[in-house]
Amino acid sequence: MAVDIQQIAAQLEATLLPSQQRQAEIFLKEQETKPGFSLALLQIVTTDSYPLATRQASALFFKNFIRRNWVDEDGNHMLPQAEVATIKNELIGLMVKVPPRIQTLLGEAISVIADSDFWQQWDTLVDDLVSRLTPDNAVVNNGVLQVAHSIFRRWEPLYRSDDLYTEINHVLSKFAVPFLQLWQNTDSVIAQSQNDAQMLKTHFATLDLVLKLMYDLSTHDMPPQFEEHLPAISSLLHKYLTYENPALAGDDDEPGPLEVVRADIFRVLVLYTKKYEEEFRPHLVQFIGSSWNMLTTIGPETKYDLVVSRALEFLTTVASIRQHAENLNSPDVLGQVTEKVVIPNLSLRESDIELFEDEPIEFIRRDLEGSDEDTRRRAATSFLKKLMEQFEKPVTDVVMRYVDHFLAEYAKDRKSNWKAKDTAVHLFSSIAAKGTATAAKGVLSVNTNVNVLDFFQNNIAGDLTNADAEPLLKVDAIKYLYIFRSILSSEQWIGAFPLLVQHLNNPNYVVYTYAAIAVDRALYLTDEQRQPVIARESILPLSKDLLQHLFKLITKDSKPEKVQENEFLMKCVMRVLVVIRDAVTPMLDMVLTQLVNITKVIRHNPSNPGFCYYHFESVGALIRFAGPSQPEKLESALFPTFMEVLQSDIEDFAPYIFQLFAALIAAQPPGALSQNFQNLVQPVLTPRMWESKGNVPALARLLCTLLPRGAEQIAAANQTEALLVIFQKLVSSKAYEGHAMDLLETIVSSFPATALENYWVPMITLMLTRLSNSKTENFEMRFVRFYHLVSASVDKGLGADFFISTADRVQENVFTPIYTSMILPDTQKLSRPHDRKTAVISLTRTLADSQAFVDRYAKRGWTITCQALLQLLINPPLPASADDSIIEDRDVDELGFGAAFTQLNTCKQPPQDPWPEVQDVKAWVGTTLREADQRYSGRIGQFVNEKLDAQGQAALGQVMAG
Repeated sequence: MAVDIQQIAAQLEATLLPSQQRQAEIFLKEQETKPGFSLALLQIVTTDSYPLATRQASALFFKNFIRRNWVDEDGNHMLPQAEVATIKNELIGLMVKVPPRIQTLLGEAISVIADSDFWQQWDTLVDDLVSRLTPDNAVVNNGVLQVAHSIFRRWEPLYRSDDLYTEINHVLSKFAVPFLQLWQNTDSVIAQSQNDAQMLKTHFATLDLVLKLMYDLSTHDMPPQFEEHLPAISSLLHKYLTYENPALAGDDDEPGPLEVVRADIFRVLVLYTKKYEEEFRPHLVQFIGSSWNMLTTIGPETKYDLVVSRALEFLTTVASIRQHAENLNSPDVLGQVTEKVVIPNLSLRESDIELFEDEPIEFIRRDLEGSDEDTRRRAATSFLKKLMEQFEKPVTDVVMRYVDHFLAEYAKDRKSNWKAKDTAVHLFSSIAAKGTATAAKGVLSVNTNVNVLDFFQNNIAGDLTNADAEPLLKVDAIKYLYIFRSILSSEQWIGAFPLLVQHLNNPNYVVYTYAAIAVDRALYLTDEQRQPVIARESILPLSKDLLQHLFKLITKDSKPEKVQENEFLMKCVMRVLVVIRDAVTPMLDMVLTQLVNITKVIRHNPSNPGFCYYHFESVGALIRFAGPSQPEKLESALFPTFMEVLQSDIEDFAPYIFQLFAALIAAQPPGALSQNFQNLVQPVLTPRMWESKGNVPALARLLCTLLPRGAEQIAAANQTEALLVIFQKLVSSKAYEGHAMDLLETIVSSFPATALENYWVPMITLMLTRLSNSKTENFEMRFVRFYHLVSASVDKGLGADFFISTADRVQENVFTPIYTSMILPDTQKLSRPHDRKTAVISLTRTLADSQAFVDRYAKRGWTITCQALLQLLINPPLPASADDSIIEDRDVDELGFGAAFTQLNTCKQPPQDPWPEVQDVKAWVGTTLREADQRYSGRIGQFVNEKLDAQGQAALGQVMAG
């Protein structure tokens, strides 16, 4: 059935209205499967008669549709080939016609397509781009350059490879010369348009894209075409770094075209100074002088923030090259640098204070260590740190004079001059910390020319205890503890930690949020023996009040977007729950009620991926630590809430909920599934549930937890086949092969052999087909592991003989080449203790009981199996140590909503030992072989003498002697 464009446009419009958004999205999702849906979206995007907002919504939906539906996990197109070809043919033409905001969205879609198709499956693209470039039509050129940028910027984070360099050379051979010509043309048009503000702005937009592309094209190697024209390129870069035209200036808050272009130039200069300093050296000096002039004359307005931070980054890069840094190596010059460049950009401005007061969460995100935001303060700090790396003592001496000066200013009038102290603290922190701060431990080494702890005692601690201290000075004090957290001893933390906790009661948003950040990091901190610096026992008395207070802060404004605004508070909740572990049980009702209520609120409008992740980790911690003692209470509170979320079709939450369901089942005592989870089996086995990429790992985990308890019920309900259909779907994909094999191992371990009678041949056929058609190293190892599980499970009616007879039904004598060329050699590569143990048991039971190895493979089979076993026993697998730790330190910037799967660390399944009864592996092998020898009237001893050389006889004799 064809799609109805008018109806789709109306529903896209409805997605912009909160009251109709959900229904409209459901409708559009249903339309997705119809042929031509993507082309209908593009038609709406390009039709001027639709409102701009509708066209934008269509471009956004198109981008997300392409992300979900362009290729499957193995890189095959999911849309009909005709639709794929039309999209590729039409997109570039569309990009040059639509407004800039829509261009950006389509550019992101093109980037997704390019990831899989460019350049081999889209080798006409660069020619198409070049053919559309014009001498002076900036609107068309900007569309072309936007497409090019969306594709070529993908290169920067990629590792060197022959394929990547072939792609880059393909692009440069066609694109570099016309690109440089376009740059020249743009420069000429700008020169002719000095007094035409509109024309200037349009061509400065081209120049901005040219600079972005110069960066993209240079990230791996300097293009030879650029190296050839480096004097001319440098001249153009310098021209626009120092270019002035009032028509291009922004207002006080927003950067204008001139500031944007200058920031782009500095980004190119940083790259060329870092990577191509030798070739670029003759041109570098002019840029150093211009940067210095700019930084000493530019105003404090926020519109200059990006260009100032990039200019400082450029000077930081220059300062890292010793011969350039030497020009700064004198007390006078260092004094000027500190006074004229560092201090003005490190000091608080009115705009910073306004941000602190009016948009506190934005202030925190920009201010935090490791933020991607380019801020003046961070850039000035990096510059100072780089100078200190080069000249530690002279820089320390110069900066400490300014630190003392600002502290003296503060002492004269603490009320009026508090900003002077803020500057002093930031200057001191910049030179006291050495190296890069880590997310886990903060700063690891300090400048020996200053005393971090004395400075804390004399200048910082008072702001933590003084109720009347300025809020920003309190933030400085908390940040100081946060930065230097690993430098403080356990004894010092005993005094400092309660002060941090008290600051969660502070009415100021930034103060209490920084307190939560510092509490989280302090609780995460471990010493060299991996023991917590702050003992769990010292947290327990505070924990209930701490959690209650954190929940109160999170939920004080009940709107969904406000509740999830502050991921730092939620992360602190998670950390406290992970630290106190089962001590949460006495306050279970309070914590459970809060977490359930938060789930109910945020499901209406998930807007902060970081908050949602930490929220579900908190639920996972509660299940893990309170579940074993109160399984029914947790299930009765969480199950209905989670089902509501699933029924609301919130796809971003589904992978979390499936993991939490698995954790709930795992927390319950051994026995059958509860009624809730019995009812869940049917929906989980529905193929539609497995269509979302993010669901697959979580659903696989849920099934693997559910099956050992529910196999009988599943077999009785004739659902076994549905399970194997899922296995068939997963095993055909390289991306999901591991989940397929996890599922199959669980099926084989959970069901009686008779329940699987009709499925063994199809299962093994599927695996052998994968091995012959599209083998991967991982799948080969998983097949070997699976073989050993079957071969070892003699007590379940399986074993080596069972596997061999089943393989014969697939293809006569297929077992021999698989066993000799794959199973035995790869067995030695098994690394996990449980896998090696399974292999030992498998090989031992084959030697002890297999009739096929006595009759059919008498010539070599027993011998090579015994040799493989002895090889494994050289390093017998030891019992895996119990590890109950939760390693969690996820970068929240990596998190996003969409189809991706995010593992919950609190729900990770510990490795399962299928053979807990076998502890001393070597002794078990000896006993098993001795018993078999008696059972079969000395057959094992006879084989040892006939089939092993003297060395093998001695080795196995030693094992059998015990």
